[in-house]
Amino acid sequence: MDSGPVKIFTIRDVPRLQYIAEIILGDILGLSWEIVTDKRKLGKHPVINYSGEDLNGAFKIYPHGLLSETGLNDPKPEVSDWKGLPVYFQSPAGSDIPFDIFAASFFLVSRYEEYLGFEPDQFGRFKASQSLAYRNNFLSKPVIELWTRELAKSLLSRFQNMTFKRNVFSSILTIDIDQPFAYLGKDFFRSVGGLLQDVRHKAGKAGERYRTVAKGEKDPFDVFDYIFEMVEKNGTDIRFFIPTGNRSLYDKNPSWQNEDYRRLIIRIGQKYTVGLHPSFLASDGSEKLSDEKQRLQRIVSKDITLSRFHFIKIRFPDSYRNLIKARINEDYSMGYPEEPGFRAGISRPFYFYDILEDKKYRLKIIPFQVMDGTLSQYKGMTPEASAELISGMINETKKMGGLFVSIWHNTSLLEDAEGKRLRNAFELMLKLQTA
Repeated sequence: MDSGPVKIFTIRDVPRLQYIAEIILGDILGLSWEIVTDKRKLGKHPVINYSGEDLNGAFKIYPHGLLSETGLNDPKPEVSDWKGLPVYFQSPAGSDIPFDIFAASFFLVSRYEEYLGFEPDQFGRFKASQSLAYRNNFLSKPVIELWTRELAKSLLSRFQNMTFKRNVFSSILTIDIDQPFAYLGKDFFRSVGGLLQDVRHKAGKAGERYRTVAKGEKDPFDVFDYIFEMVEKNGTDIRFFIPTGNRSLYDKNPSWQNEDYRRLIIRIGQKYTVGLHPSFLASDGSEKLSDEKQRLQRIVSKDITLSRFHFIKIRFPDSYRNLIKARINEDYSMGYPEEPGFRAGISRPFYFYDILEDKKYRLKIIPFQVMDGTLSQYKGMTPEASAELISGMINETKKMGGLFVSIWHNTSLLEDAEGKRLRNAFELMLKLQTA
């Protein structure tokens, strides 16, 4: 029999507690819940006592204080062990669990540490090596869900009639099309210049370029038929992220007005979900982002509501504020370019919380766990080692009934020797996702 809604007793109802309680109790455990500040309204429901007071029969979680604060402080978490899990914001004696799971989870999922002062990498990004999770060796674990699982066990021992939902594993394959073509999609002067460079330095490439541009042979970066085939074969849920920004030092895509490129975009958009891949510069400005979104919408004749930043270049809170201004509803940038794992400590979507405004927004963040370039370029792993790591990430996510999201690029899946080895890892991943 259902025990009814869980009552969270606290001295003050604050938006941070509302936000994280919905993730832990609502999204993960499937419980109905309510925050109560008046003891007379607790009734005969299961009660979580999130206060320094004593309540007979209640489940006690001693509050650290982070959730009742406003703005930013520097909490400096110290990590210890509980049931083989890393925990911080430890509680005094008398608590039913030895740390404040609400504050610890909020710290991770809000990306609190990325609002604080840090030394950025060469592209202005927060480095994985500076994160609490990396420094304490738990980046590879969805700790919020692992903590919640232990919380559920403890709650059930106190309230035997409590029931939790069963979370079901799912997966999404995402493709970033940074460079759709090796030779097509370039204007006349760039094509001629490239041909002359190939003649001087890469004789074989010159012939390949000529056959592609002049004779109509398939561009070597155009492996989209292969991707489509694998997706259909495995019943894979897929998103394509497409750039329409202007060419720059870090943006190598063709002009959004190029006919070859537009035909490819239309072809993909007619069959699959597409999102914007904002340019390197667009992560710093809402106007550029909106312009690029409008370009893509005109090409596919659809409203574009998904995005992932090029270079995974996000800065809190500005990048997400810019997405909100541009009317983007879902973003897929939550992960590290240089390390696989769970950047926000969780394997399922959640909504953006702006710490400076202390406000939850309806921008849904879909975290990813692994990217092809992370394994091959940043970490120098072989395709075989990459396949093993990906398999481990899928299994870790399956245990939690979470969402496994991967990033691949068409340029990783070419028909050359290295590309074919990566295709083996890619195809194994698709099978494991659906097994």
